[in-house]
Amino acid sequence: MSDFRLTRREFVKGCSAAAVVGAAGGSMLFAEDVGAAANAYDTVVHLFLRGGIDGLNLVVPTSGADRTHYEEARPNLQIAASGAYGALPLTLANGTDTRFGLHPSATGLRDLWNDGKLAIVHACGMATTVTRSHFDAQLYIDLGTPGKYGSATGWMTRAWETRAGSTPAASLPALGVSGTQPAGLMGAVDALTMSSPSDFALNAGSYAWQMFRSGAPAGFRGVNETLADLWNGRTGVESTGRRADGALRLVNQQGYANLPAGWPDNNFSRQLWTIAQTIRFNLGLRYATLDLGGWDTHEGQGTAGTGYHYYQNKINELSAALYAFFNELNGTGQMARTTVIVQSEFGRRVRANANGGTDHGYGNPLLVLGGAVNGRRFYGQWLGLDPTVLSPTFGDIPVTTDYRRVFSEILIRRMGNPNLSQIFPGYTGYAPLGIVQGTDITAQSQPQVAPSIPTLEVPASTTAPDAGGSPAVPQRAVPDWQRRGPVDRTILRRER
Repeated sequence: MSDFRLTRREFVKGCSAAAVVGAAGGSMLFAEDVGAAANAYDTVVHLFLRGGIDGLNLVVPTSGADRTHYEEARPNLQIAASGAYGALPLTLANGTDTRFGLHPSATGLRDLWNDGKLAIVHACGMATTVTRSHFDAQLYIDLGTPGKYGSATGWMTRAWETRAGSTPAASLPALGVSGTQPAGLMGAVDALTMSSPSDFALNAGSYAWQMFRSGAPAGFRGVNETLADLWNGRTGVESTGRRADGALRLVNQQGYANLPAGWPDNNFSRQLWTIAQTIRFNLGLRYATLDLGGWDTHEGQGTAGTGYHYYQNKINELSAALYAFFNELNGTGQMARTTVIVQSEFGRRVRANANGGTDHGYGNPLLVLGGAVNGRRFYGQWLGLDPTVLSPTFGDIPVTTDYRRVFSEILIRRMGNPNLSQIFPGYTGYAPLGIVQGTDITAQSQPQVAPSIPTLEVPASTTAPDAGGSPAVPQRAVPDWQRRGPVDRTILRRER
């Protein structure tokens, strides 16, 4: 007989999601295997592109003065304005040219844009704190507290905890598809974290002894069934074990399937497929988060074309998987209640470096896609690539839209949660941009901080048309970072 021993690693594997049972109660222990059904609640999926994606080679200037500045700054690292490996044109619904295009590998995102389901927020990021450190910037965003450490909870944790009292109960309200707990879910007592459903199991020891299976001797009880009886006491270990066992059983009951045909065959697609299935199982999923890394390209970044082009492959991976995710949920009705935010901690420098790459920058495009998105439009303020405009931010694209403004609109209009002062402590002056559909609720936030920085003149040539064909950026545009008082431009750390 095998000597089965439950190691600390294996026990923690189950306990990593144990808290989800505590909040859901007995319903989690006996959750049904629910098939696809349109949910009566919304889900926000936060995709973090860790490493700092080069937004200028994702959303590419294709004409005008910005195209000239772009080519001057990147003589060997530019995406062509047209041609076989040229940018994919982005037009408005009325056919107006936006003077921007997507990387030629982003055909899936281009199709979502043309369908009106993708919106792009220009020059988005942390408007009150500048740092070139991946670690600082990522943690600030995950915690929802730019410039400040020390929060015991992530922004998604606080978003769920401050939900309306009328919110229906959920078996699985928050999910992190990761090997470790995402910082955005830090402190969550009812979130589940798993790298993949197939790995979320206690499978140590001999295969035959792990659990009861068809063909086993009558009366046989495996290790998993036996362990369930050990958590009936009141000690902390027993309570934690009981909740972990419930979480394991919940996942096991749902019938997670392998990646379907038509999806790209890679790990990122499998992670998105896990989220898609969890939404379809109708477990009450409100918040989900996952990462796609590999964007820190100080050298050998590549552009587009034949041969080795790193960014071409990465952007294709991102675009194709998001397109498959959207179509999967759209075909069964759930995409109408799903909003995906695609964000990186910061952008890259406008000017290419000497190693065929780009260094850490500041402002960057932020993508929002979903069934309720007012897409095929740019939002925010684009100040252009003129060096005189970039000089106050050390040659980087300035942040003109605080990312929390975008998140807040989604929280209010899609999640019905106006408690911004608790979710994003210190954030002020919220006003919706109109990115998503929904009902506005008066935001519970702190008073507006009086502006103390003079306005910045914006050349008319740097404006981009909106859906009506008129300039979306007034000639005297005042970015968010100028309206919210002094900006901390201290460079905390520069990494290579």
